[in-house]
Amino acid sequence: MAAPSQRVIYNTATSLDGYLADSDNSLSWLFAVAEGEDTSDRLARFAADVGVMVEGSTTYEWVLAEADLLAQPHRWQEYYDQRPTFVFTTRELPRVPGADIRFVRGPVAEVLPDIRAAAGGQNVWVVGGGDLAGQFLDIGALDEIAVSLAPVTLGSGAPLLPRRLEADRLRLVSATVDGQFVHAVYAVT
Repeated sequence: MAAPSQRVIYNTATSLDGYLADSDNSLSWLFAVAEGEDTSDRLARFAADVGVMVEGSTTYEWVLAEADLLAQPHRWQEYYDQRPTFVFTTRELPRVPGADIRFVRGPVAEVLPDIRAAAGGQNVWVVGGGDLAGQFLDIGALDEIAVSLAPVTLGSGAPLLPRRLEADRLRLVSATVDGQFVHAVYAVT
């Protein structure tokens, strides 16, 4: 059972036209946009309340390649700190030496008790992708969507959330401007 204050939060960035990654599964477009003055502070405050991270295999593989983590495993801490990370996959993937990575298969509902327990009462950060976040939504386990909107359009790629989610299920909690980004937080009801 989840701690009373524990939340499952999908925190990510998206293009103006609603894509997390381009058609090559790259996020390079995101890093071409200058960060705002508050980006690092906002992410640090958010991460301080996170006990576990969850991501799909495509996100994991992109981070591995982008940060060259297999050759430089010490860099894992820059991205994930000491947090356990659950990676949903149907394939065998390389493991970063020294990192607490838990490769899991199957429906989110079956793994969710282990994810919540690993979070130790802190929040669960669903890093990506959109379909994985959608699986949390499908079982009523997604509490919040925090999205940073980048000033770029991609035309195609991996969608932010490939589910229909009506306005009556979303309540705007906050919206801030951070450099060229708009950061919005929605509670999911």
